[in-house]
Amino acid sequence: MFKRIACIAAALVVATGGIASAEALKVDKKVKKYQVVGGVSGNLNSIGSDTLNNLMTMWAEGFRKKYPNVNIQIEGKGSSTAPPALTAGTAQLGPMSREMKSSEIDAFEKKYGYKPTKIAVAIDTIAVFVNKDNPLKSISLEKVDAVFSKNRKRGYASDISTWGQLGVTGKMAGQPISLYGRNSASGTYGFFKEHALAKGDYKDTVKEQPGSASVVQGITRDKNGIGYSGIGYKTSGVKALALSEKEGEQAFEANYENALSNKYPLSRFLYIYVAKEPGKPLPKLVEEFLKFAVSKEGQEIVVKDGYLPLTAAMTAKSLDALK
Repeated sequence: MFKRIACIAAALVVATGGIASAEALKVDKKVKKYQVVGGVSGNLNSIGSDTLNNLMTMWAEGFRKKYPNVNIQIEGKGSSTAPPALTAGTAQLGPMSREMKSSEIDAFEKKYGYKPTKIAVAIDTIAVFVNKDNPLKSISLEKVDAVFSKNRKRGYASDISTWGQLGVTGKMAGQPISLYGRNSASGTYGFFKEHALAKGDYKDTVKEQPGSASVVQGITRDKNGIGYSGIGYKTSGVKALALSEKEGEQAFEANYENALSNKYPLSRFLYIYVAKEPGKPLPKLVEEFLKFAVSKEGQEIVVKDGYLPLTAAMTAKSLDALK
């Protein structure tokens, strides 16, 4: 499903003899440090992904330390808000936790005569979270589908509505499963719908939240809760379940090694989209911010925020897209 991540990672294994473990996650030593340049000042507006909101804020703080004359405004209400903001020119940066839809690209191209440019800035694993006291340790996507979707397109035999149906015993077995998710403006909502639910429809009982933090907070308070968000929003109040594609198959943790090797089934790139006219450079402020995001310092911020850093090969590809 995510062969692009796996293929680029394979080159890293050959070059370095291994992949960093989740326990001692370090940025690839070959990722280049950021080089400060002159003449960078002005205002930047970022509108888009809630998943990337904390990352964008931390990148902005790090970037402003290098360029005190820069002002950056960040708004994170969902990935679907990025394409219209870029098209309207109200934002220079469009962070998204999914790729743009063809309709969104078409609307942009109709106005500008060229397509928006996509820059990969981090790797994410979408986690299926339960309360920290929940005894469940793993789940298949077939069962995830039967829990969250009314259609069960992955083919599980019956609907799942109680914890006992997932193998939980004791008093909790008869308790109804309480569902938490994102709203339709979210790229995570769309990604989970496509890849976990096989494009099936969410149940009407899913409590739609305006942000990933709200999903995690809800599950922290609700011992019967289950929900999904980017791994960067994990707290001590929840735990991420290991996932398998199908019942009976080995389940894998939502960590760096399993994302790069393609074993974890819900891995993805996180992106920033920009308006770059072919054959012409980006505005210096936009270009330098993106270079900072994919630099060694920028990727260390990715790790600090709980997401997964790009490999050197990936950052090189992102920098090529800026040229």
